[in-house]
Amino acid sequence: MSQRVSVVSLGGTIATVPDAEGRAGAVIGLSPQDLVAAVPPLAGTGIALDLVDLRRLPGASVTVDDVRAAAQRARELVDRGADGVVLTQGTDTIEETAFLLDLLWTDPAPLVVTGAMRYPSLAGADGPANLLAAVQVAASPRARDLGCLVVMSDEIHAARWVRKAHTISPSAFTSPATGPVGHVVEGEPSIWWRRPGRLTPHSTIDSKVRVALVTVALDDDGGLLSAIDDRYAGAVVAGFGAGHVPDTMVDRLERLAARIPVVLASRIGVGPVLTATYRFAGSESDLQSRGLIGAGHLDPYKARLLLQVLLSAGADRAEIAATFSAAAQG
Repeated sequence: MSQRVSVVSLGGTIATVPDAEGRAGAVIGLSPQDLVAAVPPLAGTGIALDLVDLRRLPGASVTVDDVRAAAQRARELVDRGADGVVLTQGTDTIEETAFLLDLLWTDPAPLVVTGAMRYPSLAGADGPANLLAAVQVAASPRARDLGCLVVMSDEIHAARWVRKAHTISPSAFTSPATGPVGHVVEGEPSIWWRRPGRLTPHSTIDSKVRVALVTVALDDDGGLLSAIDDRYAGAVVAGFGAGHVPDTMVDRLERLAARIPVVLASRIGVGPVLTATYRFAGSESDLQSRGLIGAGHLDPYKARLLLQVLLSAGADRAEIAATFSAAAQG
């Protein structure tokens, strides 16, 4: 019995065509049927495909509600018999959408996100090869129970660790903290390692629960923190190094953390927020003693989504702190 994979399209560079009026640049115009037609080797895999044209958006315009809709559709497709699901989208937000999907995905079936760095009319377009590899991973029993995966350039990345590390390179996606979990070789996915555990998946996310993200910069006085008013249920602060801010920000952050959950991440994006190495004003230990919650190994973008999911579920500060503490363990 052949494997069955559903391909769900959200748009992005992989689905772009030249502007119809002859202007420079590309616009989104390809359906999932068009994407599959551009990959003749798919027909030789023996994998049956179901195609869903869900959205036609640039990656930068994808919303939390779009991701939630994609997760729901993927769940429905698996319930109807799909062995795995591939989601194609713009690469601008893949590292965030994949992580959010990982938080929402409770099924053992593979959920694979892919896209393209070069649109189809460019020489060396990477979309067809990425789609082929993603379908092969989604159909593979080896990829089950791994949550959401990102497949680009024949590499298989865990959603929790993957990052877009270059603006234009076809090999832009990396997992700098861990490396990829596997690779596609001659059409066969190989899984090299499995992470010891996942963050507990949740059923949904509420787009009305807003979480602010503030990035700290040299000589920052924290003035932007005053813009976090009652519109935000929580905040993430992307600090220097292992979780540091200028001492001029400390009082503002302490007052904010007394009002809403504030998570302390690192703007570097790779490596943990420490807990007890430094003790100066604005250090990681000082800020956490004032009520901020360390993000562990999560970068600011992913910490923001996890906090939004937790707040959507009604988690209190203790539950939020416990979840981020678990994230700090790897």
